[in-house]
This record gives sequence, structure tokens and C-alpha cells, in this order.
Amino acid sequence: MPRDSGQTDRLIRRLRWEELDPAWLARLAALARDEDVAGGGLRQAPARPGDPSAALLAGDRRARAKLVSRADCVLAGLGLLEPVLAVYGGNCRVDLRAADGMHVSRGVVLAELEGPASELLTAERTLLNFVQRLTGIATNTRTHLRAMRAGSVHLLDTRKTTPGFRMLEKYAVGQGGGWNHRLGLFDRIMVKDNHLAAGGATSAARLTDLVRAARASRPDLLVEVEVDAVAQIEPVLAAGADIVLLDNFSLPQLREALPLLRDRAWSEVSGGVNLGSLPLIAELGPDFISCGALTHAAPWVDIGLDWA
Repeated sequence: MPRDSGQTDRLIRRLRWEELDPAWLARLAALARDEDVAGGGLRQAPARPGDPSAALLAGDRRARAKLVSRADCVLAGLGLLEPVLAVYGGNCRVDLRAADGMHVSRGVVLAELEGPASELLTAERTLLNFVQRLTGIATNTRTHLRAMRAGSVHLLDTRKTTPGFRMLEKYAVGQGGGWNHRLGLFDRIMVKDNHLAAGGATSAARLTDLVRAARASRPDLLVEVEVDAVAQIEPVLAAGADIVLLDNFSLPQLREALPLLRDRAWSEVSGGVNLGSLPLIAELGPDFISCGALTHAAPWVDIGLDWA
């Protein structure tokens, strides 16, 4: 199928916070809380759950704290502050001083929190875990974009995400300036090497038949096909693939393959993508470069909760 500019919104997206399910966020926050106070995940729960350290603070003593960046970073996950605090009692107030997607320097106050000291103390690590992780992904994505140095090429994430954290991590990629590939198996037909092997697609004719079958089974979805050799490109194009994924192609192979796809299908490059190879691949002008390291190799960002 010829490349169609009207497909852009179906090819890539940036997941917005408003698209996340508040009930799912609350469940995720509750699971994180239970790990700390109730031994969540253990077959034998503790006999006396809770936070005995925070319990040393008698009564309803209130406290104030500031969420502070301790490194230059791109923010993501601030929207989780209220859902997390809600599962610890819901008596704390959040005053945001920054927003997701902002680049901030070390020492910037991101939010001010006020409420019962015991709730803030017990929730502290869970709050920081979420925000440090997601800010790390956003910051790592921005670092990769700067290395790429190619404005017309879109940098995509992958499904190499922490189980249970998929949507949050993809949201963080968008806050860092990257784009989301498919969110899951449900929103695109992706024919990869193992699908081809399982389907017996060892010849060009069988490869074409498999791609045509994929298109016929779900005409509402785009079809992307992974190839690992230049010789596979023409059969895939003949079958009507919307996107061709060039997997682990060397730079010389990419120079040969990409001109074959111009105006005929969208091109995506994946495999072996890192900070060093990104600018070299981007110079060749594919439509998309996907990089699992945006999520699976993102270091956490140092963010602290300073007590007033």
C-alpha cells in the first residue's frame, strides 16, 4: 500500500495524562503502598502491618515538605502525587510548582506537600520511586533526542517496558519529546521474524501471503513487517505493508534499503540503536527510529523530599 500522509496519527502518538485511567492509577498506588506496609507479594503477610517508624509520631502532628530536583532533568510523573497520597489516607495537600515536560535545574522546588507527618513519612519512598523513575525516562529520552540531531526523524519507544508500568513509561517518553510506537499488541499488526518462522514464511511467496492475510484479518489496523535482509523488502511491499521495520541493518545495508521504501511505505529502523549510532542512522533519513533503551536503560533521577 502506498505511503499515506493521513496515517500519521495512527502511526505514532504521545500518550496524554488525561488518557490514563484514574482507577488504574489508584490500584497501582495501592499495590506500591502494600509492598511497604503490608508485605505485598509475600505468601505470608506480616503479623503487624503498618509503618512502626512513623507511628512514633503521636497524634495528628502536621508537617510540610518540598519535592526538590537534585539534578538537571525533564519532569514526568507529577500527576501521581495526589493518587499516591490518597491511598495513604488522603489528608495531604499538594501544591505543584512545576509541570511534566519541563526541563528544570538542580535545586528547583517541584511541589510543596502539607499534611499529617505520619502520612507524609510513610508515603515518601513510594512518591519518590514513581517520580524518579518516570523523570529518568523523560530525561533519558531528551538526551537521545539531542544526540539524534535530526528534526524530521521521529524517535520511538518500544514494548520493552517494566511489566505493569507500560502506560506510565510510554507517557514519560512523550514528556521527554519522544513518540509512542504501538501501546501494546492490540493496536497494530506487527509481523516479526518469529511470526514469519511460525507461519512457514521461508520464501517470498509465503511472506507475501502472510502479510496479505494479516491485512485481510484486520483492515482497521496498520500492518508493519520486520525484515532482516534487503531481499525481503520487495515481497513485503508487494503484499501491501504500511510500515517496514529494518531490524539490525548495518549502515551500508540501510543506505541500500531506505531508498527502496521512499514514497512506498513508512520506514522504521530498530536494533543496535544507542547514543552513538543514533546520529548516524538519522542522517540516512528513515521516518522512524525505535529505541528500547529509552525505557529499559533509563537511570533514575535524584529527586528528594526536603522537610520544612
